[in-house]
Amino acid sequence: MATASPSARLSVDVGGTFTDVVLDLGATRHATKVLTTPDAPEQAILEGTRSVLAEAAIGFSDLAVVVHGTTLATNAIIERKGAKTALIATDGFRDVIEIADESRYDQYDLEIEKPAVLVPRRLRFTVPERVDVEGRVRLALDEAAVAKVAHLIVKEKCRAVAIALIHAYANPAHEQRVATIVAEIAPDIAITLSSEACPEMREYERTSTAVANAYVQPLMAGYLGRLETAFAAEGYRRPIHLMTSGGNLTSLSTARQFPVRLIESGPAGGAILAAVVAAERSEKKVLSFDMGGTTAKICVIQNYQPFKARTFEVDRAARFLKGSGLPVRIPVIEMVEIGAGGGSIARVDILKRITVGPESAASVPGPACYGRGGTEATVTDADVVLGRIDVEGFAGGMLKLEPEQSVAAVASSVGATLGLSVENAAHGIAEIVDENMANAARVHSVERGVVIAEHTLVAFGGAAPLHACRLAEKLGIQRIVIPEGAGVGSAIGFLKAPAAFELVRSRFMFLDALDLGAANALLDTMSREAKALAAPAALGRPLFEERHAYMRYTGQGHEIALKLASGQITAADMAGLREAFEADYRRLFERHIPGARIEILSWSVLVSTSAEPAKKLAARRASTAAAKASGSRLAWDHHAGKFGKVETYDRATLKTGQRVPGPAFILESGTSTYVSAAFEASLDAGGAIVLDRRKSS
Repeated sequence: MATASPSARLSVDVGGTFTDVVLDLGATRHATKVLTTPDAPEQAILEGTRSVLAEAAIGFSDLAVVVHGTTLATNAIIERKGAKTALIATDGFRDVIEIADESRYDQYDLEIEKPAVLVPRRLRFTVPERVDVEGRVRLALDEAAVAKVAHLIVKEKCRAVAIALIHAYANPAHEQRVATIVAEIAPDIAITLSSEACPEMREYERTSTAVANAYVQPLMAGYLGRLETAFAAEGYRRPIHLMTSGGNLTSLSTARQFPVRLIESGPAGGAILAAVVAAERSEKKVLSFDMGGTTAKICVIQNYQPFKARTFEVDRAARFLKGSGLPVRIPVIEMVEIGAGGGSIARVDILKRITVGPESAASVPGPACYGRGGTEATVTDADVVLGRIDVEGFAGGMLKLEPEQSVAAVASSVGATLGLSVENAAHGIAEIVDENMANAARVHSVERGVVIAEHTLVAFGGAAPLHACRLAEKLGIQRIVIPEGAGVGSAIGFLKAPAAFELVRSRFMFLDALDLGAANALLDTMSREAKALAAPAALGRPLFEERHAYMRYTGQGHEIALKLASGQITAADMAGLREAFEADYRRLFERHIPGARIEILSWSVLVSTSAEPAKKLAARRASTAAAKASGSRLAWDHHAGKFGKVETYDRATLKTGQRVPGPAFILESGTSTYVSAAFEASLDAGGAIVLDRRKSS
């Protein structure tokens, strides 16, 4: 094997519209954007990789590491393009995924719609068996019934099966035996055990997670296998690491086993980048804003850490309503994601209102201005009509846009229906998509109990710098940071993520009657398993460990994650655990309940390499020097409500501290930043564009 350059690291972010490729050589960085090839995503990856490697004059064999994030698993679930999947459940629990938790996300909607389940009823089978909440076998597994079900699954030509038996988190023996029997009868079928994918109580969420994992497993295993083979054929035979939804790196083999953990892998990289940007600039309250070609993602970051959660919903039927999607219980960076990207399609609804998304033109056929067959107006087309996009330099010159196609699409899709000029129709599209994103940010901030106006907006992705000012104006935000390489921000974030794996297991105990031996044995077992799963991606780097207990007052429905001291829990720790829980409870709810009994539902172990420490930047100094414009063009000014001459600036020629008063455009490869009349921009010591709101605005 050829010796790789230790500093040559490649990261790839496959989105619905663009595939971003970043080659980091330490002192220098090369990046490109290519259109995603949805039928074979690895082809776009190879195209982009060859481009950046040629630019750097190195080959595949010179790469030390490859990191990859993708929305392929998410898209497969949303578009229902996963494998034909069966479910094996305990007798009496056939309809768990349809009954759900019996709640309604909109109590008063008589025509409420829920997302279609991934496994239709005829492919949901049951077998006689029963394990109780403590893991004791109450009814032995009927192996003859399992064999009969396995033959039915083969007859139905299913490619995957999820096995989710009642209380399998407490004792997985029956699930494991079912898997053995199914594998003997159908050796080519992909099998997911709920006791491995989500070994936690809450039957609906555990079953839903196992089903989602099984549904995407054949697709992801095939894709990851093709990617590995393609890179090996080009001369790269080292590990390929995958970004998980929790913001950590995992190995290719682990990703094949648990593809459900990749559902939000692409957006997670952006949140990591925003957290690093915040730490470098000592910004303790940040709102991450990632807007690409298909979706926009918003994440709250405080004290340099993105908010995290244990549950994520895929394919919500109602954009902002919890409970309207398919739940998966995985470690995830908490963010709100909406169909508001450059390719989001604009239409006029029956009430004569402009609507934008969630449908997207994606990369095929793409927005009308791509000249690839798209005829419907998109956000990108509106931005072209408004003069916001550099037609010649779009996506680094990769694609020559056809502005006349944008004009025709906006005029026919929106303008003609509403009797608006093409400019006002385009302005309407832009305002609606910006308001959709602002509303998503407001809802997310209310759910998290934060004041959104106190945060700095960190914007990245191909479209975010164009829309950041208007979003900040709507939210009352005073400062915006556009990091260097913003157009490929998520891919840059991948390179800053630690290698890690997190396990969560349910084991019910009362705090005041804690079985120390059982608790410590469980945590130690989880530690060994997590280390084995994290080690392949760690590449010999030291691993560190965090342990948590998920605690609540008896009778409550949700838990608080409490960090445990490393090592063994002792009797001397009991008082401190109660005090720590009550302190966290007061922080969240303003008071605690004195003397109430506390119970522990689940335990978690996170094994991780250490994250790369952020380099603190020097404070920005005020400057009176104005930057020199490189040109100008006509663009729409939403404050004036008309077109006007707007100066353009080349980001590569800007010097630290030079002022760029709005309105203005700052151009670079991969994206452009629009500085509205309400803001003034300057370059900071880290190469980021910082936009500060003018005091008079």
